[in-house]
Amino acid sequence: MKKLIETTLDANKAQDIETIDLRDQSIIADFMIIATGQSSRQVVALSQKIEEAMSKAGHSGAIRIEGTQKGDWVVVDTGDIIIHLFRPEVREFYAIEKMWGAPAHIMLAQPPEASRLAT
Repeated sequence: MKKLIETTLDANKAQDIETIDLRDQSIIADFMIIATGQSSRQVVALSQKIEEAMSKAGHSGAIRIEGTQKGDWVVVDTGDIIIHLFRPEVREFYAIEKMWGAPAHIMLAQPPEASRLAT
């Protein structure tokens, strides 16, 4: 099912498709897929294409879609996979992949002795 969703997003020109494995991080879903559409219309269309592809593949059971009225951020919940579809500026603002993705690298300041030796 994950591959079907990723392929559907790619085929419909979604950008910056990112899949996050949640199996060891959360009980809400196994995977989170995040993608960007260039307009509200495209974001809504992407959610519809996912729903169509899932239905054709026999996975139409408990799909829920939220946010299609505005189209800035649409969430498709398939049960095991949650798909977040954003317009570019909305995705940048919320940056949810930073919350669920790999931890950022932390640059530590040099100890005082090392900074004195460098001068």
